[in-house]
Amino acid sequence: MKQISSRYPIAVHIVSFIAGVPKECTGDFIAESVNSNPAIVRKMMAMLKRAGLIEIRRGVGGAYLKRPAEDITLLDVYRAVDVSEDEELFNFHQPVIACPIGQAMDTRLRHELKEAQAALENHLKQVTIQQLLTKAE
Repeated sequence: MKQISSRYPIAVHIVSFIAGVPKECTGDFIAESVNSNPAIVRKMMAMLKRAGLIEIRRGVGGAYLKRPAEDITLLDVYRAVDVSEDEELFNFHQPVIACPIGQAMDTRLRHELKEAQAALENHLKQVTIQQLLTKAE
């Protein structure tokens, strides 16, 4: 099973911080809140930028959301840093298909794991960054 990396909660923290702090959000400033190395935060910010969730200003610095916080879901962040839309969360071994148990694992268990991933993604797409910030207050 592929474990969701620590990138995901850090990325959610970064996006939430940018949404919730009205001043310039530089990588160093965000790193203090995340309690992480600024280089790691900048790398995460680059991933979030590639996904179209944030924009990073050159020169003076700072980051801002490209969409309102109520339009960014936890699934958006999840896909930006951990699992893309066509990627499976659970890695699956290659069983011996000639074996009846192996055949069952390949078809039935794979189905169950895909269902579990779908349930997780369905839940994440229902929660926005704004809702997360509102719950935190």
